[in-house]
Amino acid sequence: MSSKNSNEKRGSQRKKPRYTNPKTTVYEFFGPLGVSLIMPGMVFMVLLSLIECNSSHCSPFIPNRNILTEWSNDISSLFTNTLFVDRAPIYAYIGWIAWLAALYVVLPGKMASGVQLRDGNKLQYPINGLSSAIVTFVALGGIVLLYGISPLVWVADNFSGIIVATMLVSTLQALILYLASFRGGIMLALGGNSGNPAYDFFMGRELNPRIGKLFDLKYFNELRPGIILWVVANICFVAKQYSDFGYVSNSMAIVVASQIFYAMDSLINESAVLTTMDITTEGFGWMLSFGDLSWLPSIYTLQARFLSFSPVNLSSSYCLFVSVVSVGGFLIFRLSNSQKNEFRSNPNSPKVSHLKHIQTKAGSRLLISGWWGMARHINYTGDWLLGLSQCLATSFITPYTYFFSAYFLALLLHRFARDEHKCKLKYGKDWDTYCSHVPYKFIPFIY
Repeated sequence: MSSKNSNEKRGSQRKKPRYTNPKTTVYEFFGPLGVSLIMPGMVFMVLLSLIECNSSHCSPFIPNRNILTEWSNDISSLFTNTLFVDRAPIYAYIGWIAWLAALYVVLPGKMASGVQLRDGNKLQYPINGLSSAIVTFVALGGIVLLYGISPLVWVADNFSGIIVATMLVSTLQALILYLASFRGGIMLALGGNSGNPAYDFFMGRELNPRIGKLFDLKYFNELRPGIILWVVANICFVAKQYSDFGYVSNSMAIVVASQIFYAMDSLINESAVLTTMDITTEGFGWMLSFGDLSWLPSIYTLQARFLSFSPVNLSSSYCLFVSVVSVGGFLIFRLSNSQKNEFRSNPNSPKVSHLKHIQTKAGSRLLISGWWGMARHINYTGDWLLGLSQCLATSFITPYTYFFSAYFLALLLHRFARDEHKCKLKYGKDWDTYCSHVPYKFIPFIY
């Protein structure tokens, strides 16, 4: 009898999870009130980009007593048309998600391990985002060979409806994941378990929601539906400009080439996303769902969308200036990130073994020379310059195309504050020592 009880006791001990889901006590984004304002604010900004910058007009709105009524009518008309009059954009977007999900499952690719989780395990991820993009582009080329550019022009003409579809799908996905996160035996994100429904819905409760063992929803959403759609949409806007005006402007060529290059670089370096906060730390809630599926393809395509109905022809000297900013920003971004990744994975590599670093008590080594001796977040500097160059390519006709640059700067500053706070908590006095060696945050010798 005592042996049986002993076995049962050992069995119950084995069933206990090797991790805990502590209550979230520190809020970000100004807590429940903040996220309750951010969510409708982001939805409104996406809708405003559609109704205030289109082929009929794209100039700053003039506040008047009727502006709210006009916006309400335009937004209502947009949703009514998409939901009840012409549902083709919704069907097209659902097909898009299904297509990429199928490629995620069937295309071969090496398996990469994520970071170690609180339970000691490492999840596996298929690295086939680049091959998914290539197969998609080949299929797109086949469609053009069969039907000409009219299908691409249709996407450009119905882009507002497609973005409405992304808003509906992303919000529905976040709601389903929030409700599903209350099932037992799952690991919750440390920042999304506050008990406040609005806050946890926004931040995401479950850390790694999966369908089966390998279909990781957060990882799938991170780079595929939004990033690849960004590229495809830009190609469609090129086709739209050519269809309407008979040529492709040099400004459009610069914007699209720069953005495609950036997007493809993300897919080429897909495994690097496994060490980002989005994958390692954030829950998968409305913030990431809406950001990946809706915000990215709507806001990041503003420049190409504007140029599709308002071509801008730049002088040769200005083209050269924008190209230098673009290439320079990309090189800073890519080379600095590559140096950091190389140092983390193989510090004895001849490429990085000569770099100076400090050894922290936490076990990590922090670079204080090379790219990372110039500024603590030099990669953010390059990232922002690249985004700014895409705005500059639209000239100075409308401020709407510069919204991306302003938003991106705010995003990077927020990331910087979060990174600094987390590093200070992790490294303590070693972080102060590091900051004394690398005093500049973004711009060497300036800031």
